[in-house]
Amino acid sequence: MTEPIQIRLGGYGPPSTSFSRGLKIIGDKLAQQFGNRVDIQYVWNVMDLGYNAEDVLSLVERGALSLGYQSTSGFAAEIPEVGLADLPFLFPNEAAARAAIDGTFGALLGSAIEAKTNSRVLGFFENGFRHVSNSVRPVRSPADFKGMSVRTLNSPIQARTFELLGAKPVHVGLAKLIAALKNGEIDGQENPLANTVTYGAHKLHKFHTLTNHFYVSRVVAAHRQSFDSWPRDLQDAVRGAVREAIVAQRQFAEAEEITARKQIEDAGCEVIELTAAERQVFQAAVQPVYAEARRAFAGKDTAGILN
Repeated sequence: MTEPIQIRLGGYGPPSTSFSRGLKIIGDKLAQQFGNRVDIQYVWNVMDLGYNAEDVLSLVERGALSLGYQSTSGFAAEIPEVGLADLPFLFPNEAAARAAIDGTFGALLGSAIEAKTNSRVLGFFENGFRHVSNSVRPVRSPADFKGMSVRTLNSPIQARTFELLGAKPVHVGLAKLIAALKNGEIDGQENPLANTVTYGAHKLHKFHTLTNHFYVSRVVAAHRQSFDSWPRDLQDAVRGAVREAIVAQRQFAEAEEITARKQIEDAGCEVIELTAAERQVFQAAVQPVYAEARRAFAGKDTAGILN
């Protein structure tokens, strides 16, 4: 009897997150369609096994995971094209962001990642718009960042953005973030509200400003050799299951943000909503990063992002 094809799906969050629920949709669809032809396994949180969150794609590239997700920002330092997704205030709303990620911009990111990694890019989960939390003071203008250290992802554009806002950007891995916040090594962090709650930062930070400064996606990628060796009907089914999971994951993420905001408020934190005028001050402060990106990518395809 032919051995079933083992498909191990993994990420870096508990089973309750929108990302893990998205993986479960993929696994359930494949199990339903292929039965004993496949053996579906899950590794919800690689950090529970001693890895860093940033290790997921390397686990996929080695084949330890058949399929996983990773923030696009994690590729920005080594794949400059992917760093374009970290440009601040790039999209006015979720609809515009999703249209870009589902269109030519997402195709550009996927091609760049595939060219530099041992993976097949299947789509993008939504990490969403990011906000700032800190333990020092309310943030309503870039001036409020003065002297404040803020943890960012490992992205040169993200670091440059916070430099322009007056903060000191610091990158530490997710596994070390909470310890760094607890011991005062870092004053603030930036994340979607759902992540802020999932990682427990709202228990340490009183001030939460809804800046919407970055929109970040998480690439869904498969181990190249495994995926290419699967029968065509399984490859097609995986791609279809990922498309369905992305739609559902975005809905889960929207609900998570609403729930997370209530949890933050219930914890006694201050949630600061910027006025249109206040937001314009933030946007004006980071404009140099666009000029720098236009110089760096002059003559290169940016899928209209820098037009």
